[in-house]
Amino acid sequence: MAGSSAWGIDIGQSALKAVKLQYVESTGQVMAAAFDYVQYPKILTQPDAVPEEIIHDAMKTFLSRNKLEGEQVAMSVPGQTSLTRFIQLPPVEAKKVHQIVQYEAKQQIPFALEDVVWDYQRLGSGIEEGGFLLDAEVGLFAMKRDALAQAMRPYVQHKVELELIQIAPLALFNVLCYDELGQRPGNLGDNEDFVITLDMGCDNTTLMVSNGKKIWVRNVPIGGNHFTRALTKEMKLSFAKAELLKCNATKSEDPRAVFQALRPVFNDFVSEIQRSIGFFSSVNRQAKISKVLGLGNGFKLAGLQKFLQQNLQYDVERPDVYKALAGDAVINSPLFADNVLSFAVPYGLALQLVGQTAIKTTLLPPEITRERIIRRKKPWAVATAATLLLGTAVATMGNAFPYMTVHTSEFEAAEKKANDFGGKVNTLKTNYEGEVSRHDKQFADLKAAVQGRRGVPWLELYAAINDCLPRDEGDAQAIELELRNQMNIEEITAARVADLDAEWFQLLDENDKGLLAADEKDKAPAGEGYVVTVRGMHWHHNEKDPKDQSQPYISATFLKKLQSDTVQVPGFPVRDVRKMGISNATIVDYWQEQFRYNPDGMKIDRSAPRTNLFGNAPTTPGSPGPGSPGAPGLTDSNFTIEPDASAGAGFPGGSSFPGSSEYPAGGPGMQGAPGASGTVDPKQFKKLTRFIIQFAYKPTPPEDRNKPEGEASEPAAESTEAAAPASE
Repeated sequence: MAGSSAWGIDIGQSALKAVKLQYVESTGQVMAAAFDYVQYPKILTQPDAVPEEIIHDAMKTFLSRNKLEGEQVAMSVPGQTSLTRFIQLPPVEAKKVHQIVQYEAKQQIPFALEDVVWDYQRLGSGIEEGGFLLDAEVGLFAMKRDALAQAMRPYVQHKVELELIQIAPLALFNVLCYDELGQRPGNLGDNEDFVITLDMGCDNTTLMVSNGKKIWVRNVPIGGNHFTRALTKEMKLSFAKAELLKCNATKSEDPRAVFQALRPVFNDFVSEIQRSIGFFSSVNRQAKISKVLGLGNGFKLAGLQKFLQQNLQYDVERPDVYKALAGDAVINSPLFADNVLSFAVPYGLALQLVGQTAIKTTLLPPEITRERIIRRKKPWAVATAATLLLGTAVATMGNAFPYMTVHTSEFEAAEKKANDFGGKVNTLKTNYEGEVSRHDKQFADLKAAVQGRRGVPWLELYAAINDCLPRDEGDAQAIELELRNQMNIEEITAARVADLDAEWFQLLDENDKGLLAADEKDKAPAGEGYVVTVRGMHWHHNEKDPKDQSQPYISATFLKKLQSDTVQVPGFPVRDVRKMGISNATIVDYWQEQFRYNPDGMKIDRSAPRTNLFGNAPTTPGSPGPGSPGAPGLTDSNFTIEPDASAGAGFPGGSSFPGSSEYPAGGPGMQGAPGASGTVDPKQFKKLTRFIIQFAYKPTPPEDRNKPEGEASEPAAESTEAAAPASE
């Protein structure tokens, strides 16, 4: 598809923009050879506008000024009309990537694959070892065929052959990589900082975050027309007059009144961007954002750049030129310079056609590609078919002569051989059908085991539990074991129930409910949801303060944070807790076990009595803990600490402790209980508190967490399809 020159065309809401690029191989530089900017008489979304007629006239004007015969042409489609997904693949053979992606496409695309045009692209992350891809990420891009046909109609009507159809966010990604990050084919560079690209159109703004390797895209439903409509409403103007006033706000009679009318839209725009950045940062905690790049003619709005910079706390740049683009005749044109921000999409399209980008995907329907290949090869195909036909005729005539004589014995032998072969075929066919049936059953079992268990809400839940754990500042190993603010989470399980109130809350006794948050003691969770069980342990035991040990310590730290609306670990973003759907957190059981501490290891003193939350006898293994009759997923089992285990690995607030396997008598670790033979220092015995916390979980989407109660939308389907697997 790559060639020496190409046109990139973007049919927008207010104008048609086009750029022709040529790649000069001798200098390794891209040069702008031509451009065009056809302004519409009306914006397509105005009430009295007829988009089909306006676009038809604009395309006719463009073709009258520019000759496209023999040129490669690329068109863009808006990001909001297409589907974009970024998928992290499991370790897989490189040659089987297409099969895995095709399976993922069936899961991710909410339409039958024959009703869409889709393509995928391996991104910069991931390595290949021994024929296997590790940590590979792919981008999946799709669009419905009817929407694609509607977008292609202006080109089809004017008989313009398209070589590439690309979604606008990927065209912006091409510009960012080539023009801002300096990437070239085969050289992705070592840039690690992420850049936020905002392309403001008439009704939407494309938000893309990328470092040239990873991509994250979101559509913000606010564009230039929202500012115009605010002026029509507040200042009682027609749409045309409001548009003119918006473009010349600083030259108006009362600029202050204009900006006052626009302020609510400014605030909404910044809020949407901050929400998007917050979500991106929560799933990419190591990502460092360096700046914001503003594109699109909507970004020329007076005061917008400064307002974003003040509120986002990032440098906001609005380019006057494209750094890597040559061609003085185009660059120095007043019309191009005045609208340079709106040429980013056609610039990115043409860059891909001349082969200067890592992105290779296209949404051009495959049947069009096949038809062109056939058309180009048709003369050769006709000549080949004629040759084959002639050769077949000659061979047939040669074989006809031997067959003119009948050989009965030869026919009988051939018939027997054919029958034997037919029997083998039938046997193999039966065996094959049996294997297909077995494969289908295994595939269905596998799908049932994994479907719905990769949703973002569960990852966010684990992260929230992690952020609620107590933790020490500095080197925790320098603090005495009994005074460390550390807990170890041994197991997290979730059970889905149809009625949280009847099947869980009503089964809690008064002691369990006494530990609930004040506003939740008489407020049962309603409807369907999950009962999440967290089993853990801690060594914290301050002998000087009864409130700083055992169950009171759990209540004052971990449980208190689980009952908070939000928590924040220093250096990390604010984490939603109750807002994300966690409620009615309580301690349903706890007990203590005694250890003899030894730097070489330790062993559970099974002779020491165990007590639970209410001073009762030990819980029977395999039965629910006291205070939680019938609680889903609760079992009790013996616990052995392995050598140098660090069960909190992966949780910053987890516990790290010295330990050992069960040692025989005379070995290191715990050698008997107090009172056993031999001299034992009582100070060597440490108290381990085990606990079980339960809470209700009804996943709440981020956009609903600040809405008044009763206005939230239904939980996302992907987060409620199946219980999360136990984590340990």
